[in-house]
Amino acid sequence: MLASLTGSITSFVGNHGVYAVFLLMAIDAVFPAASELVMVYAGALASGAFAGQHVVLFGSHVSSPFWGFVTMSLAGTLGYLVGSVVGWWIGRSGGRPFAERRGRLLHLGPEQLERAERWFARWDDWAVLLGRYTFLTIPGSAIWCFALAGVGWGIGKSYASFHHAFDYVDLIVVAGAVAVAVYLVLKRRSTKLSQRA
Repeated sequence: MLASLTGSITSFVGNHGVYAVFLLMAIDAVFPAASELVMVYAGALASGAFAGQHVVLFGSHVSSPFWGFVTMSLAGTLGYLVGSVVGWWIGRSGGRPFAERRGRLLHLGPEQLERAERWFARWDDWAVLLGRYTFLTIPGSAIWCFALAGVGWGIGKSYASFHHAFDYVDLIVVAGAVAVAVYLVLKRRSTKLSQRA
């Protein structure tokens, strides 16, 4: 299952290039969508590691591996920025009622919500989005995307053996995610049982 998921992601990036990187990184900003795999594969693709696959932007083939790397990295950066703004808007639209219903999953209690609301009231929501959130998201996502794409670009034609070496890491990550999910379900169940008692 995991192999088919990673294969689907890499095939999507291989077939749709810049646009797939933009879309998957936008999704990753809100829901996990394997940004590491996306950007490393994008960098390897930009290096010319895969026969028949090239970086294409607006119908034109980006012939230089370096500019292909820059194009893929910028697509990831901009995609992540757009996804972050969408995630911010979802949070803003859901507001306090959503945070009160689901905040315990993120360890947000009433005291933390009050403190956050005071801070937002002081600085205004739009000032936070435009003057701080977006300003900090751009360099953060650029560093992340350029670094991961750089790894893929540096690996180049050795991508297949590199990716194969990390199959066990994928299994460990999935096992860890399952363990965390089981822990949260058991914790929630024990909390409900203690509240009933």
